[in-house]
Amino acid sequence: MSDAWWLWGIFAVIVVAMLAVDLLVRGDTHRVSMKEAGLWSLLWVLVSLLFGAGIWAYLYTTQDLSVANNKATEFLTGYLIEKSLSVDNVFVWLTLFSFFGIPPELQRRVLIYGVLGAVVLRVIIILIGAWLVRNFEWILYVFGAFLVFTGGKMAWSANKQSNVEDNRLLRWLRGHLRITESLHGNRFTIRDQGKLWATPLLVVLIMVEVSDIIFAVDSIPAIFAITRDTFIVLTSNLFAILGLRAMYFLFAGLAERFSLLDYGLALVLAFIGIKLLIEPWVHIPIGWSLAVVAVVIAATMAISWYWTDQHATSS
Repeated sequence: MSDAWWLWGIFAVIVVAMLAVDLLVRGDTHRVSMKEAGLWSLLWVLVSLLFGAGIWAYLYTTQDLSVANNKATEFLTGYLIEKSLSVDNVFVWLTLFSFFGIPPELQRRVLIYGVLGAVVLRVIIILIGAWLVRNFEWILYVFGAFLVFTGGKMAWSANKQSNVEDNRLLRWLRGHLRITESLHGNRFTIRDQGKLWATPLLVVLIMVEVSDIIFAVDSIPAIFAITRDTFIVLTSNLFAILGLRAMYFLFAGLAERFSLLDYGLALVLAFIGIKLLIEPWVHIPIGWSLAVVAVVIAATMAISWYWTDQHATSS
């Protein structure tokens, strides 16, 4: 599919349209209710699923049913993995906004630039990853080992409180930038007595962008474990992150109800890593991979919700 230039064109038009709606129609300064966030999240998911259906229809028409089913399942699996890992990213953003005291109406402004930066960074990282996989196939084993290690690390650190004050990036920024004590509306920088100062809003934006790079290092190798098709890797990844702003405001009030989600994500990463490592000897069909990812994520979220309710009742 990577050779069909017009498919890339259609994808680019859809991405630009979605970004335009997010930036121009929805604005960046009003408070987002959970209902509004839920509706927008549903819309972005529907657009993504329709694109996946379009991939299936195109391949069914031009090739055959098995190819269409396989590619559509690859897209859906990659999308689900990235969307699930994005929830963890959302919780990191929530911690940053809380630490710096960023009000909801300014959070949208940060996330606009955050998502734009994420789109650009993901395209670059995915294209580099695709080049590496094409030219050094052995690197897939490195990806697999890294995913297993990351899954173990995520499970080990699950539910442990992170101290933003001790963050090395924050300490570096404080040592190299003049940062104001308080916010100055929606401005990222100000000039005071001829000197340029960064506001806490700029500091948060930088940390949001860096957090996305860190999560991309986890999620992108996971999708290459599902498919080597650059078109599927890129489209499933970008469709998953385009709805991140709406998903943030949807999950912001529900963070405590998904306290066990990291364990499910850790299991998914470990499973995908093992799948890569044993691929030369044991082939796991893409349909089975999709089923495992979906069941693990759904079960973890359900258990988290139930456990939170039981804990709240007992206390």
